[in-house]
Amino acid sequence: MMRIFLFLATNIAVLLVASVTLSLLGVDRYTGQNHGDLLIFCAVFGFSGSLISLLISKWMAKRSTGTQVIDQPRTRQEQWLLQTVEQLATQAGIGMPEVGIFPSHESNAFATGWNRNKALVAVSQGLLDRFSPEEVKAVLAHEIGHVANGDMVTMALLQGVVNTFVMFFARIIGDFVDRVLLKNEDGRGIGYFVATIAAELVLGLLASIIVMWFSRRREFRADEAGADLAGSPAMIGALNRLRAEQGIESEMPKALIAFGISGGLKEGLAGLLMSHPPLEVRIAALQQKR
Repeated sequence: MMRIFLFLATNIAVLLVASVTLSLLGVDRYTGQNHGDLLIFCAVFGFSGSLISLLISKWMAKRSTGTQVIDQPRTRQEQWLLQTVEQLATQAGIGMPEVGIFPSHESNAFATGWNRNKALVAVSQGLLDRFSPEEVKAVLAHEIGHVANGDMVTMALLQGVVNTFVMFFARIIGDFVDRVLLKNEDGRGIGYFVATIAAELVLGLLASIIVMWFSRRREFRADEAGADLAGSPAMIGALNRLRAEQGIESEMPKALIAFGISGGLKEGLAGLLMSHPPLEVRIAALQQKR
């Protein structure tokens, strides 16, 4: 709770500093806007989307992947899965998550949920079919690590912050283009709307780079948590198995790729927009800590 409070307090402070700075620089006289009101407006809309997505994340994940939550285990595999997750959750100091299996040939898993004590952890049937019990446990430990670290909440807050700044600065740019460059003094014209949309696209891309950078950082932390909970050899073995299956196209919905254990791999500029670091880099990082 303290980490979340500090995160929110920091972002509120940043918003206030930005508002004061813009006023001192005299930007108000160019845009004709009250930037304090604009910041509040953008923050409300910027955070609303990300927080609503977080609150309904479990429902969306179940619907989009076809995850079947295990209420009463019907097989020995399901019984083992529940017992393993319960053991890992106890070790990590969190509440027992819902546990599910989603029908996919791809080897993958994900964790989501707004509350670290009421999360959802799900694995694909393909992963259960092809991975050894030790490797499956390591994958589950990685996902439990995400939950224990509060990654879903932190990602939502970060997304809310960048949403706010994208909306805020896009509207300032739109007003500047309309009033200063196009000399429009009869209210907002078409220049404002075109410039605002263009600015949102460009700033949105830059914001996505920041969010994905954070996503890649948290994968290293989750790998470390998985190694602590299930053992480094098992975690490295699971990542090596995932690396061997990299040719299989991901079946995960795009909205959930960032929450899975395995993401796509791209190079160059596209690599800045990937939610996961290359598996060989993650493996090397774990090997250095052994």
